[in-house]
Amino acid sequence: MVVGGGGGGRWAEVRALTLDVLAGRWFMAFASILVMFVASGANSTFGLYSNAIKSSLGYDQTTLNLLSFFKDLGANVGILAGLINEVTPPWVVLSISAAMNFFGYFMIWLAVTGKIPHPQLWHMCLYILIGSNSQSFATTGALVTCVKNFPESRGPVLGILKGYQGGLSAAIITQLFHALYANDTKALILLVAWLPAAISLPFLRIIRIMKPVRQMNELHLHFNQMEFGFSASLFFSLLFLPIVVVIKEELNLRTIKKQAVNEPSQQQPSALRKEPKRVSWLSDVFRSPERGEDYTILQALFSIDMCLIFLTTICGLGGTLTAVDNLGQIGTSLGYSTRSLSTFISLMSIWNYLGRVFSGFVSEIILTKYKVPRPVLLSLIQLLSCVGYLLMAFNLKNSIYIAWIIIGFCLGAQWPLLFAIISEIFGLKYYSTLFNFSSVASPIGSYLLNVRVTGHLYDQEARRQMAVLGIQRKPGEDLNCSGVECFKLAFIIITAVTFFGSLVSFVLVLRTREFYKGDIYNKFREEAETVEMEMPVAGNVVSGSSSVKG
Repeated sequence: MVVGGGGGGRWAEVRALTLDVLAGRWFMAFASILVMFVASGANSTFGLYSNAIKSSLGYDQTTLNLLSFFKDLGANVGILAGLINEVTPPWVVLSISAAMNFFGYFMIWLAVTGKIPHPQLWHMCLYILIGSNSQSFATTGALVTCVKNFPESRGPVLGILKGYQGGLSAAIITQLFHALYANDTKALILLVAWLPAAISLPFLRIIRIMKPVRQMNELHLHFNQMEFGFSASLFFSLLFLPIVVVIKEELNLRTIKKQAVNEPSQQQPSALRKEPKRVSWLSDVFRSPERGEDYTILQALFSIDMCLIFLTTICGLGGTLTAVDNLGQIGTSLGYSTRSLSTFISLMSIWNYLGRVFSGFVSEIILTKYKVPRPVLLSLIQLLSCVGYLLMAFNLKNSIYIAWIIIGFCLGAQWPLLFAIISEIFGLKYYSTLFNFSSVASPIGSYLLNVRVTGHLYDQEARRQMAVLGIQRKPGEDLNCSGVECFKLAFIIITAVTFFGSLVSFVLVLRTREFYKGDIYNKFREEAETVEMEMPVAGNVVSGSSSVKG
């Protein structure tokens, strides 16, 4: 007996497609984009609200840079998040992320607006550490899950996810902030406190580990408040554009499943790998497996390759983070207005996004087609960033715009490369922990170059200028510097350090060039073929059961 027909059958098909979309890995990827987008908003817009913190609490530049160091430390030290994610489903770390973000930045907003007594410096460092550490939890829950669900497309996946996270997020949130609050930068702190939790919570159960199913050609998918409101709407349309890809890919996947049931493949799955022998952990630590196999955490941490990655990250990302964290003070020292600072942030953020997507896709293309090691592109990106630092140091006419484009692009381009290199060399088994360990390097570089070098030299120049003018600094008054000399020497030092980092990255190129000449995705292809073999078998079993019942 046929139940329903015509319109009822079409409605059932639409309902089934909707359920497939919501339960599919492509919608999971879309949800991950949204979560990572909002999670980094506070960190990526720090340059816009840092002056509000500095003036409200009476900080000098060294103190403000110390605060930004704890922001970078929290954003990049996610070892605890990685360990938790190893033993719990992703929704656990995502829930922790939402709670930490709201608490940390809400307390900062209360302090800056004077709604609580003037906090001690360590209180503020703790608040921003907790708030920014929520980004590590969100990144671990969303990014690691996506890489495991799309193991053969990790370059593009990392590029898109990191692009929305650290790139477009700042540009979109900046436009949204101006549309809602005009120029009240204190209100921006409140916005970045509640927005991530409000967007993340509905997607907690959507983001989960799923069995990867390969699709044909999968790897080839390729100012006033009203004006700010229009701009924000345009950016949000870009943000939700990936939902089109979600629906398209789920339609393709449904077609493949139907074909697999009707025409079962005769291809046999590849032979299962033998389990490695168990040996004592002490003797195993310094006996590294072949590159591309699953390293243990200790094997990876004690390897020369990880040491090189760690060192080049300190040099490369330490400089770009220093530039971004001081964006507000750089613009102010050169005489730019708050609106101009917003322009710098949007400009830097958009190119940050383009850098992340560019490095993810381009490195994947040159790797798969030409077998060029991914660290080659990392070395070139770090060399390019040196040009941006020199433009910033000497402040040629209108060069600051070009400098922010270069620095934003290079900041974005390095992250997907580093995360992809780690996943390729050390495997995916302990990826949650390993990629978080490598992220620890960037706040170390930020502390050395931002707090110890840039902040110290800025305050030194500011005091010199006050002495020349015969001005005495009052207790609790913020310390400001004017002119190109405020950051000149600091950026020259950063240029030298980054150049050294590019040389370290080139050493990694020499060590891994033979590894990248091989087929690094072979084992994931075999696992996907096994899953494809299981799909038609499961479909035939269901069909057979229905026939028996009939």
